[in-house]
Amino acid sequence: MPATLEFFYDCSSPWTYLAFSRVEDVAKRAAATIDWRPVLVGGIFNKVNEAVYEQRANPHPVKGRYYVKDLQDWAKFCGIKIGMPPVFPVRAVDVMRGAIYALDEGKIVDYSRASFETYWGDLKDISQPEILNEICDQVGLDWDGFQAAIVSDDVKGRLRANTEEVIERGGFGSPTMFVNKTDMYFGNDRLELVESALKAAGDAA
Repeated sequence: MPATLEFFYDCSSPWTYLAFSRVEDVAKRAAATIDWRPVLVGGIFNKVNEAVYEQRANPHPVKGRYYVKDLQDWAKFCGIKIGMPPVFPVRAVDVMRGAIYALDEGKIVDYSRASFETYWGDLKDISQPEILNEICDQVGLDWDGFQAAIVSDDVKGRLRANTEEVIERGGFGSPTMFVNKTDMYFGNDRLELVESALKAAGDAA
Protein backbone atom coordinates (compact mmCIF):
# COMPACT_ATOMS: atom_id res chain seq x y z
CA MET A 1 0.00 0.00 0.00
CA PRO A 2 1.36 3.46 -0.86
CA ALA A 3 1.77 5.96 1.95
CA THR A 4 -0.82 8.74 2.21
CA LEU A 5 -0.11 12.41 2.80
CA GLU A 6 -2.94 14.51 4.18
CA PHE A 7 -2.40 18.14 3.14
CA PHE A 8 -4.42 20.60 5.24
CA TYR A 9 -4.15 24.01 3.60
CA ASP A 10 -5.54 27.50 3.01
CA CYS A 11 -4.80 29.46 -0.17
CA SER A 12 -4.40 32.73 1.77
CA SER A 13 -0.96 31.69 3.09
CA PRO A 14 2.19 32.42 1.04
CA TRP A 15 4.17 29.70 2.78
CA THR A 16 1.42 27.25 1.92
CA TYR A 17 1.72 28.32 -1.72
CA LEU A 18 5.39 27.37 -1.60
CA ALA A 19 4.58 23.97 -0.16
CA PHE A 20 1.72 23.44 -2.62
CA SER A 21 4.06 24.12 -5.53
CA ARG A 22 6.34 21.27 -4.41
CA VAL A 23 4.15 18.72 -2.67
CA GLU A 24 2.99 16.82 -5.76
CA ASP A 25 6.60 16.14 -6.77
CA VAL A 26 7.36 15.04 -3.21
CA ALA A 27 4.47 12.58 -3.28
CA LYS A 28 5.44 11.33 -6.73
CA ARG A 29 9.04 10.62 -5.71
CA ALA A 30 7.77 8.77 -2.65
CA ALA A 31 5.08 6.90 -4.62
CA ALA A 32 2.54 8.33 -2.17
CA THR A 33 -0.99 9.63 -2.59
CA ILE A 34 -2.24 13.06 -1.47
CA ASP A 35 -5.47 13.64 0.42
CA TRP A 36 -6.30 17.33 -0.13
CA ARG A 37 -7.93 18.87 2.96
CA PRO A 38 -9.03 22.52 2.59
CA VAL A 39 -9.28 24.46 5.86
CA LEU A 40 -9.72 28.02 7.15
CA VAL A 41 -6.40 29.01 8.68
CA GLY A 42 -8.08 31.98 10.37
CA GLY A 43 -10.23 29.52 12.29
CA ILE A 44 -7.12 27.67 13.38
CA PHE A 45 -5.40 30.87 14.53
CA ASN A 46 -8.48 31.98 16.46
CA LYS A 47 -8.57 28.70 18.35
CA VAL A 48 -4.94 27.77 18.99
CA ASN A 49 -2.50 30.35 17.58
CA GLU A 50 -3.71 33.90 18.34
CA ALA A 51 -0.09 35.10 18.68
CA VAL A 52 -0.01 35.34 14.87
CA TYR A 53 -2.20 38.45 15.02
CA GLU A 54 0.10 40.20 17.49
CA GLN A 55 3.12 39.40 15.33
CA ARG A 56 1.38 40.88 12.29
CA ALA A 57 0.33 43.99 14.17
CA ASN A 58 3.77 44.58 15.70
CA PRO A 59 6.38 42.96 13.47
CA HIS A 60 10.00 42.98 14.61
CA PRO A 61 11.79 45.34 12.16
CA VAL A 62 14.90 43.22 11.73
CA LYS A 63 13.04 39.93 11.46
CA GLY A 64 10.49 41.61 9.19
CA ARG A 65 13.14 42.59 6.67
CA TYR A 66 14.54 39.08 6.64
CA TYR A 67 11.04 37.63 6.32
CA VAL A 68 10.57 39.49 3.03
CA LYS A 69 13.93 38.28 1.71
CA ASP A 70 13.33 34.72 2.87
CA LEU A 71 9.92 34.56 1.19
CA GLN A 72 11.33 35.85 -2.10
CA ASP A 73 14.28 33.45 -1.93
CA TRP A 74 11.86 30.58 -1.53
CA ALA A 75 9.61 31.85 -4.32
CA LYS A 76 12.58 32.01 -6.68
CA PHE A 77 13.68 28.53 -5.61
CA CYS A 78 10.18 27.14 -6.26
CA GLY A 79 9.77 28.99 -9.57
CA ILE A 80 6.65 30.88 -8.53
CA LYS A 81 5.74 34.54 -8.09
CA ILE A 82 4.74 35.86 -4.68
CA GLY A 83 3.93 39.54 -4.43
CA MET A 84 2.31 41.71 -1.76
CA PRO A 85 -1.48 41.60 -2.19
CA PRO A 86 -3.13 44.93 -1.36
CA VAL A 87 -5.76 42.99 0.59
CA PHE A 88 -4.03 40.97 3.32
CA PRO A 89 -5.14 39.04 5.18
CA VAL A 90 -7.90 38.15 2.75
CA ARG A 91 -11.30 36.74 3.68
CA ALA A 92 -10.79 33.17 2.51
CA VAL A 93 -14.14 31.61 3.42
CA ASP A 94 -15.60 31.49 -0.10
CA VAL A 95 -12.43 30.50 -1.91
CA MET A 96 -11.84 27.61 0.51
CA ARG A 97 -15.48 26.51 0.39
CA GLY A 98 -14.93 26.55 -3.36
CA ALA A 99 -12.02 24.19 -2.87
CA ILE A 100 -14.44 21.65 -1.39
CA TYR A 101 -16.61 21.99 -4.49
CA ALA A 102 -13.55 21.68 -6.74
CA LEU A 103 -12.56 18.52 -4.87
CA ASP A 104 -15.97 16.99 -5.59
CA GLU A 105 -15.63 17.98 -9.25
CA GLY A 106 -12.17 16.43 -9.61
CA LYS A 107 -10.45 19.79 -10.09
CA ILE A 108 -8.96 20.47 -6.68
CA VAL A 109 -5.34 20.81 -7.84
CA ASP A 110 -6.12 23.09 -10.79
CA TYR A 111 -8.48 25.20 -8.71
CA SER A 112 -6.06 25.56 -5.81
CA ARG A 113 -3.17 26.43 -8.12
CA ALA A 114 -5.29 29.07 -9.87
CA SER A 115 -6.39 30.50 -6.52
CA PHE A 116 -2.83 30.74 -5.25
CA GLU A 117 -1.61 32.30 -8.51
CA THR A 118 -4.49 34.77 -8.68
CA TYR A 119 -3.92 36.02 -5.14
CA TRP A 120 -0.14 35.87 -4.74
CA GLY A 121 0.91 36.30 -8.36
CA ASP A 122 -1.77 38.54 -9.87
CA LEU A 123 -2.49 40.25 -6.51
CA LYS A 124 -6.27 40.02 -6.99
CA ASP A 125 -8.74 39.89 -4.12
CA ILE A 126 -9.91 36.26 -4.10
CA SER A 127 -12.72 37.11 -1.69
CA GLN A 128 -14.61 38.88 -4.49
CA PRO A 129 -17.23 37.02 -6.58
CA GLU A 130 -15.95 38.36 -9.91
CA ILE A 131 -12.44 37.05 -9.16
CA LEU A 132 -13.78 33.66 -8.10
CA ASN A 133 -15.77 33.60 -11.34
CA GLU A 134 -12.53 34.16 -13.26
CA ILE A 135 -10.88 31.28 -11.40
CA CYS A 136 -13.82 28.98 -12.17
CA ASP A 137 -13.68 29.91 -15.86
CA GLN A 138 -9.94 29.28 -15.90
CA VAL A 139 -10.21 25.74 -14.53
CA GLY A 140 -13.52 24.71 -16.07
CA LEU A 141 -15.78 24.82 -13.01
CA ASP A 142 -19.44 25.68 -13.46
CA TRP A 143 -20.04 29.10 -11.90
CA ASP A 144 -23.66 28.46 -11.01
CA GLY A 145 -22.73 25.17 -9.38
CA PHE A 146 -19.89 26.87 -7.51
CA GLN A 147 -22.17 29.61 -6.15
CA ALA A 148 -24.73 27.09 -5.01
CA ALA A 149 -22.10 24.90 -3.37
CA ILE A 150 -20.40 27.57 -1.28
CA VAL A 151 -23.64 28.52 0.46
CA SER A 152 -24.76 24.92 0.99
CA ASP A 153 -24.81 23.42 4.47
CA ASP A 154 -22.87 20.42 3.20
CA VAL A 155 -19.87 22.38 1.93
CA LYS A 156 -19.90 24.76 4.90
CA GLY A 157 -19.94 21.81 7.27
CA ARG A 158 -17.15 19.93 5.52
CA LEU A 159 -14.81 22.93 5.55
CA ARG A 160 -15.60 23.54 9.21
CA ALA A 161 -15.04 19.87 10.00
CA ASN A 162 -11.63 19.86 8.28
CA THR A 163 -10.61 22.93 10.27
CA GLU A 164 -11.78 21.47 13.57
CA GLU A 165 -10.14 18.14 12.78
CA VAL A 166 -6.69 19.54 12.16
CA ILE A 167 -6.90 21.50 15.43
CA GLU A 168 -7.94 18.37 17.32
CA ARG A 169 -4.99 16.50 15.81
CA GLY A 170 -2.47 19.10 16.96
CA GLY A 171 -2.29 21.45 13.97
CA PHE A 172 -1.75 25.19 14.46
CA GLY A 173 -1.41 26.61 10.93
CA SER A 174 -1.16 25.98 7.19
CA PRO A 175 0.10 23.78 5.70
CA THR A 176 -0.25 20.99 8.22
CA MET A 177 0.60 17.56 6.86
CA PHE A 178 0.15 14.04 8.18
CA VAL A 179 1.94 10.94 6.92
CA ASN A 180 -0.32 7.91 7.31
CA LYS A 181 -2.68 9.72 9.70
CA THR A 182 -0.41 10.05 12.75
CA ASP A 183 2.94 11.59 11.78
CA MET A 184 2.47 15.40 11.70
CA TYR A 185 4.61 18.01 9.94
CA PHE A 186 4.10 21.76 9.63
CA GLY A 187 5.39 24.17 7.03
CA ASN A 188 6.98 24.36 3.62
CA ASP A 189 10.46 23.87 5.05
CA ARG A 190 9.52 20.43 6.40
CA LEU A 191 8.83 18.88 3.00
CA GLU A 192 12.19 17.12 2.90
CA LEU A 193 11.29 15.44 6.17
CA VAL A 194 7.84 14.64 4.79
CA GLU A 195 9.37 12.98 1.74
CA SER A 196 11.67 10.89 3.89
CA ALA A 197 8.78 9.82 6.11
CA LEU A 198 6.61 8.94 3.12
CA LYS A 199 9.34 6.78 1.63
CA ALA A 200 9.95 5.03 4.95
CA ALA A 201 6.22 4.42 5.40
CA GLY A 202 5.95 3.05 1.88
CA ASP A 203 8.91 0.72 2.39
CA ALA A 204 7.41 -0.57 5.63
CA ALA A 205 4.02 -1.29 4.12
